[in-house]
Amino acid sequence: MQLETFKSVVMSTVALNGLLDYLFSTLSTTNMRWVGEHLLERAKKQESEQLRTFTMKEIDSMLDEAEAAFEAGDYLTQEEVFRH
Repeated sequence: MQLETFKSVVMSTVALNGLLDYLFSTLSTTNMRWVGEHLLERAKKQESEQLRTFTMKEIDSMLDEAEAAFEAGDYLTQEEVFRH
């Protein structure tokens, strides 16, 4: 690990520990549980939305579907997009 990366990790850990200490000293156990549940919920949502790689077959299928929708008139004009 490079020195700058190491320093960044250490600083992040120190900052997060400081935040935890602050939360522990100011929140009731009920509020800590609420914050924890919401943090986990947000983390799970972000993990599920992360980019993933597609196979060429999947990409071809998505393109075929989009082209068929376009030819069927299923699209928005630029004006319609900006109106929404």
